[in-house]
Amino acid sequence: MQHLSPEIAEKWSGLLRPDVRLDAEIGSDNAVGRLGGSPALPAAAEWPVWDGHGPLSFIASIDCARLPTAALDIDLPAAGTLLFFYFDGQLDDGDALVLAQDRESWAGARVLYVAADEEVADRGAPAGLKPYPVVPLTARVEMTATEPWHPSARAAFAPGAPLGNRYDHPVCSQEFLEALWEFDDEVGHQIGGHAHSVQNPVEIEIAEAVLDGEVSWEDPRLSEEASNWVLLAQFDSEDAADMTWGDAGALYWLIRPEDLAERRFERAMFTWQCS
Repeated sequence: MQHLSPEIAEKWSGLLRPDVRLDAEIGSDNAVGRLGGSPALPAAAEWPVWDGHGPLSFIASIDCARLPTAALDIDLPAAGTLLFFYFDGQLDDGDALVLAQDRESWAGARVLYVAADEEVADRGAPAGLKPYPVVPLTARVEMTATEPWHPSARAAFAPGAPLGNRYDHPVCSQEFLEALWEFDDEVGHQIGGHAHSVQNPVEIEIAEAVLDGEVSWEDPRLSEEASNWVLLAQFDSEDAADMTWGDAGALYWLIRPEDLAERRFERAMFTWQCS
């Protein structure tokens, strides 16, 4: 890397993580999932609802058996389907927001896992919800970098630096940051890897929410909690699916590795960011 010394470059490369990038490809025969449409649910499964507000919109379906899961460093199921739901404001014109810092809104985003041996059928959207157009998603494995102020990078290069801020180190130099942005300048859709946060690292947002916002950014408990979460999935705004999250923002679902290993997808946490 031209902006870093060999020693620092080696340490930075060690922080890279593989992800499955999901590309929207209309008409593809190699889809591993899709945005929009109707979810395939078991007959006994209830459509996710945010009590007091209404049913959630269906966002995406991912077929785990078609993902190159062996290339990832998170323990995804080898088969079965992940279904993502979100209260997108269709029913109340955007009045109620799903926010990580608002515990009462956590029911406004949900991940359902349907095992491969379950009998399923397409389920139409509840009254008042308009399904998003179907957009097939294809998969490719790539490596993801994170922001230098992400807790993992901060721990590697400047443990005493303020959390979530630039610090005096070559990985925070303007030249290196511009090279990073040129390498990966869009959020996109993905499974696993480092999240492409629109604002501050999404892991910090989740940690603040879990800790009820009661610890400062200087408190080591916040960075420790942030390190307990990995990205499960992110879904960007997508013109082809008529999906726009805020001001061209993105939806993020994170999960603790131990919950992922035990398939406790109901414990996944959600946040969204926009510019």
